[in-house]
Amino acid sequence: MFSILKTIIWIAGVLVVGFFVIEKMGYEVNRQYFSDSRKICQEKVNECSKTVLHQGIDNVDKCNFNCVDPQLIIKKK
Repeated sequence: MFSILKTIIWIAGVLVVGFFVIEKMGYEVNRQYFSDSRKICQEKVNECSKTVLHQGIDNVDKCNFNCVDPQLIIKKK
């Protein structure tokens, strides 16, 4: 139990230090990216599911489930 708590504290510490290093290097972390893009991604998934229901499984290849763009999460100031 103690080792799990210690590991969680280490991970949190590394994340905090990493955040400050990124800020010092001139980058900005977009903290609202996931809450903003969640609606857009959910709309894409709903649209794709309707398409699959109407046109069959052959059109699953056309569905784009890549909703996370790493270049929008961390960007240059």
